[in-house]
Amino acid sequence: MSPRAGPRPRCDRCNLPVHLCLCTEIPRVETRTRFLLVQHALEIRKKSNTGRVASLALANSALLTHGSPSDALDASLLSEPGTWLLFPDGPTAPVDAPPPRQLVVLDGSWSQARRMSQRLPVLRTLPRLVLPPLPPGLLRLREPTHPAGMSTLDAIARAVALLEGPETAEPLERLAALRVQRIAECGSLN
Repeated sequence: MSPRAGPRPRCDRCNLPVHLCLCTEIPRVETRTRFLLVQHALEIRKKSNTGRVASLALANSALLTHGSPSDALDASLLSEPGTWLLFPDGPTAPVDAPPPRQLVVLDGSWSQARRMSQRLPVLRTLPRLVLPPLPPGLLRLREPTHPAGMSTLDAIARAVALLEGPETAEPLERLAALRVQRIAECGSLN
């Protein structure tokens, strides 16, 4: 009987197992829209977390933590003029509204994101950017728990395509597909 192997070492930057590291593949994507990722504290060390990878790729982004007792979230950042929330449910922005200058993206499981949207009062006041239905054939690691569910990286790539054009979003889409492909070929995130 062979000894049980421990967890594989992870990359300090992208947080994936070292043999799946995407750091050399992460593009630098310039956007007019600022992306403010609000990451649930339980997502920080998850190997499946795509919010961190998205924040590394987006030049105009910030990654904040929600739910950490030692690190309070500065909610004033969420209420800057021109801020919208990327979320599948709730009040959408008027059709004639100017595009967002800042887009808040909740990074966590569907239940964590829903709770963040309810527990941060400022988020309930923001206009929503609702993504169109997913295209068929999108590579995924697992089925979402919400009909509009997808990884944070996929959601950001789709939002960038809507707001800034498909050419700007293409490097993010390629990165998301590469991540799923590498993990699927390896068989796991361990």
